[in-house]
Amino acid sequence: MSGPDISVVICVYTEDRWEDILAAVASVRAQSRPALETLLVVDHNAALLDRLTKEYKEYREAGEVQVLANAGPRGLSAGRNTGIAASRGEVVAFLDDDAVAERDWLRRFAEGYADPRVMAVGGRTVPIWASGRRPAWFPEEFDWVVGCTYRGLPPGRVRVRNVLGGNASFRRTAFDAAGGFATGIGRDGDRRPLGCEETELCIRLTRARPDAVLLIDDRAVIHHRVPEAREHFGYFRTRAYAEGLSKALVARSVGADKGLESERRYATRVLPAGVVRGLRDALLARPGGAGRAGAIVAGVLTAAGGYVVGRAQTRGGGATFSVVRIEATQDGQGSQDSQGSRVGQGSQGSTEEAHD
Repeated sequence: MSGPDISVVICVYTEDRWEDILAAVASVRAQSRPALETLLVVDHNAALLDRLTKEYKEYREAGEVQVLANAGPRGLSAGRNTGIAASRGEVVAFLDDDAVAERDWLRRFAEGYADPRVMAVGGRTVPIWASGRRPAWFPEEFDWVVGCTYRGLPPGRVRVRNVLGGNASFRRTAFDAAGGFATGIGRDGDRRPLGCEETELCIRLTRARPDAVLLIDDRAVIHHRVPEAREHFGYFRTRAYAEGLSKALVARSVGADKGLESERRYATRVLPAGVVRGLRDALLARPGGAGRAGAIVAGVLTAAGGYVVGRAQTRGGGATFSVVRIEATQDGQGSQDSQGSRVGQGSQGSTEEAHD
């Protein structure tokens, strides 16, 4: 089959998602364009590591599924870096552990790499609501809150600043040029819904390779499970606040011009249009219209508050994150050489974009 070989990395951390993990792996194995391999990276959970090793023993022996322990510090970034280092494909794709990919997911990714300038291709992430339907008050403009593609992104295959980490792929040479995912930015077991490591990496990549092209192809579709706890306004507010904190850290790392480039358009065009739609629906007595308008306003104010707090914290100095230089390994355990970068002290959170 023409095109690059693709390794798929799925980072996992809890047995609570056992059935989801099995479904994610099954969706990769059912691809119309087969993956070279699937790597399950377990984040400091010995029981889950042992259980998955037994579950996929025969597939490991065939080279189809590898089960690895996170070789770095606890967290999603180090887990991804472990998978990158242990993978063999020319392209490395990432799938969330609570998502399933449609059959042509990898085929769409592969098509994007026909242009040698393309360094990353992401896709469209569709929510699967635990309640069976979108909450009436929940605005599509804020679907990044639950890790999904949000209203406001243009359709088709389009150039973007950054891709969504749970539905994304990168050329291996992208990591050679820019290093891996920065540890100390994304989720690391903290209760706060952190992230933004994808944004930071993509901006760092385009600085290292100014000719690099990053794409989202909305035909590369995955379906992402949204648990019941994330359908409530409390989570919405917490996630929006964490987003503001996160953007403050990214802005400190890569500069506000790049760090907030997409967010300015989102805040000045996409969100006002969403408020107008919500108010119009309210006037027409359509369910949830006023709630959606109110949620957009509350989300903006909460994220802005998080950003202000995050900027104040980063000015204090003292916190560090590490940009990792990834070394390929032969033993199935990724090697990560940290190159510490001092940034301001602060908490982190995220958007998933073209937002995240």
